[in-house]
Amino acid sequence: MASSEDLALDLEELKHLHSIAKRPRVLSLISSEIAKLEKISNEAAPAPSLQTTIPAAVSIVPKAASNPLLNYVTLSSFSWDQDNDKLKIYISLEGVDQEKIEADFKRISFDIKFNDVQGKNYRCAVPKLNKEIEPEKCKLIVKPKRVVVTLAKASKGNWLDLHFKEDKLKPNLDKEKDPMAGIMGLMKNMYEEGDEEMKRTIAKAWTDARSGKAADPLQSYR
Repeated sequence: MASSEDLALDLEELKHLHSIAKRPRVLSLISSEIAKLEKISNEAAPAPSLQTTIPAAVSIVPKAASNPLLNYVTLSSFSWDQDNDKLKIYISLEGVDQEKIEADFKRISFDIKFNDVQGKNYRCAVPKLNKEIEPEKCKLIVKPKRVVVTLAKASKGNWLDLHFKEDKLKPNLDKEKDPMAGIMGLMKNMYEEGDEEMKRTIAKAWTDARSGKAADPLQSYR
């Protein structure tokens, strides 16, 4: 079952495509998928729960006093690069105090909170990384205009993406049970049945919606 974050991203992309689509059949297909995902999203909305601390989590900086009532601005725009052993994330943020950072690294995720940065609180997190990391070897460095986060790879090699992606070549045995299984099929049909203008529009919209964070899923159909 897709997470609430995945549902929200898919809804956003479908609504964007709906706003630029012209063909009646394509509009009908997108509207149907939007209605289906909105229903699933409403039914799957989880009840608020208390945060728990997992022993495996590792923090490499002193944690500031955590306040569940604080509001955080999500830092979704950042750059990253890598070598064979590690991956570095560059977060543009001025005025960060090292003592007011909460850094939580786990085998397959990280969650970093920047408290009281010029009167605001910021958060940068990836709930599921592309591959495993070594939490105890991860670190961050605060610079005047940015923060550099270093993730130590558990195994050497190149990551195709920062975020975990399902293997799209693997047969989906739970297609009937998974409400998200039809999304890629819908995109493929829209691409194959559309004219050249529609194909270019869908490819551009998909890329723009992901803001460069995901590989173009239509690459194999060009």
